[in-house]
Amino acid sequence: MRIKRITRTRLLAVATGLAAVAALAAPSAASAKPQDGGFSEARLASARASVLRADVAGTAWYTDPATGTLVVSADSTVSAADIARIKREAGADAGAVRVERTPGKLSKLITGGDAIYANSWRCSLGFNVRSGTTYYVLTAGHCTDGAGTWWTNSSHTTTLGTTVGSSFPNNDYGLIRYTNTSLAHPGGVGSQDITSAVNATVGMSVTRRGSTTGIHSGKVTGLNATVNYGGGDIVYGMIKTNVCAEPGDSGGPLYSGTRAVGLTSGGSGNCTSGGTTYFQPVVEALNAYGVSVY
Repeated sequence: MRIKRITRTRLLAVATGLAAVAALAAPSAASAKPQDGGFSEARLASARASVLRADVAGTAWYTDPATGTLVVSADSTVSAADIARIKREAGADAGAVRVERTPGKLSKLITGGDAIYANSWRCSLGFNVRSGTTYYVLTAGHCTDGAGTWWTNSSHTTTLGTTVGSSFPNNDYGLIRYTNTSLAHPGGVGSQDITSAVNATVGMSVTRRGSTTGIHSGKVTGLNATVNYGGGDIVYGMIKTNVCAEPGDSGGPLYSGTRAVGLTSGGSGNCTSGGTTYFQPVVEALNAYGVSVY
């Protein structure tokens, strides 16, 4: 399914910059050792850099430690020529790259509708967080990117608050400060109490809640994924899952029981046929803003 991209001026984006990774010395014996019969970390690092240079929108990639390969997911917009370009760019490291197809179009999951509203789009509230006695909404950075005021309804009659932090691309998290003191801001997700935040692990059972598709569950299938949404919108360090999501679910919470895990970034597929969704790790976002779940 092709999802229309929404473009807008980035007024508040905080670009963190991509740290250049360079091998200034020969790899140690430990780092040169293949993983479980796969490729060495040095070869995998070289392959990751090659895929990034190829700059093919609609791709996402992560290292699979079980096979010692770099798994590149390619959506329906990625052509055979695009895949050939990735392989060509990888050169001698092409054998370390395993390409898999994913249905639909990889995109940021943002659209117009219900939930929390900016001027021209809607997203989903992630987690209510706080710093002392000041309360905030933690959501996706591509949602807060270019947004000032937020409302709780599509007619923009009930103000929620204002964006005070936004980091996208590179990361995908943003912070909205509550300015409407009449609004409740419980610390849970629906009826699920949230008491702590953790980093994801492969195989972890997780649940996502969003304003478009409600509640869906699945498992974490990869860590530290890089996702190329196109147009220079590349994010790093994402959590890969087999949980479905659709436009408008952006920014919504990923959790495991009482533990906050991530914020919905984007994905491909849908909740009818299934899909792949990527999440911004929540611990990184909490640390960046000095806030906590409760």
